Amino acid sequence: MLPALRHHLLGADDAPGAAGGTQPAAQSIRTLVIGLGNPLVSDDSVGLRVAKALRARLAGGADVVVVEDYWGGLRLMEQMIGFDRAVVVDAICTGAPPGTIHHLTTDAIATQRSASAHDVNLPTALAFGREAGAHLPADRDVFLVGIEAEDVVNFGEQCTPAVAAAIPRAVDEVVRLLESFLGGQAK
Repeated sequence: MLPALRHHLLGADDAPGAAGGTQPAAQSIRTLVIGLGNPLVSDDSVGLRVAKALRARLAGGADVVVVEDYWGGLRLMEQMIGFDRAVVVDAICTGAPPGTIHHLTTDAIATQRSASAHDVNLPTALAFGREAGAHLPADRDVFLVGIEAEDVVNFGEQCTPAVAAAIPRAVDEVVRLLESFLGGQAK
């Protein structure tokens, strides 16, 4: 079983070395922002770059956690355990002009075409986690911000110019989305 899922299902009192309960009695809605990507592949790193900029911009903000990750599927679901909402930022390839910002929902994600049981799409991973009893955001509370990529196959330390220019716009889009959740409290 995945470590975070095991910890969540057992509860903090049952986890080795843990103290206290799993959640306080009065809890506010927690939001997770995940920037996905590969830091070694040109435009595929855009989600990571947006997350880094968001972390700096939202420093000290309550109830919003910003992380970077390199994996999807079950590991992405595992990151969302304990959160009520999630915003996933990633590169996307749809044929639109590079740098276009897309807003998607979990039902807009293509069905996984891999034969690997470890490489499932996000809706399937979320359903699996919920079936296992994990506290995860409802599908309607998972938002995807995709930045249209130009180059996701070549190694490079920088995004292509059009995608790099979209990073500040993507940051602003995520902040607007967070403000809609938090009643204008995001920075």
